[in-house]
Amino acid sequence: MKIKFKTSRFGDLEVEDTRTIQFPEGIPGFSALKRYVLMDYKDTPLKWLQSIDNPDVAFIVAAPETVTAGYQVNVDEPVRQLLDLEQNEDLAVLLILRVEAGKLIPNLKAPLLLNPASMKGVQLLPERL
Repeated sequence: MKIKFKTSRFGDLEVEDTRTIQFPEGIPGFSALKRYVLMDYKDTPLKWLQSIDNPDVAFIVAAPETVTAGYQVNVDEPVRQLLDLEQNEDLAVLLILRVEAGKLIPNLKAPLLLNPASMKGVQLLPERL
């Protein structure tokens, strides 16, 4: 089944519902927004994490290895359960990037953790580390 929704950046979108990433707790500051889709950004390693629930909310994200070396995340059991994560190899990590003075600055303290198998995600906050 396809989901149709509007966005302020990309216009009307239609994606397979299997591409929907559920954030059961939302993303801090956007707790009411639970559904997102990950979209490529041109021919770059950057991606957009676009909210399906709010057309104005989208985050620029990237895999840690594209912006920093040696980045690691420890996942505790409650987070593993939230993501339905059975194997560490199934974990995908993304960093939210903000634009500041024309530069992209990664948020290294609060990565996004995704399980592509369950299509669930969570933002790992410093108090959870």
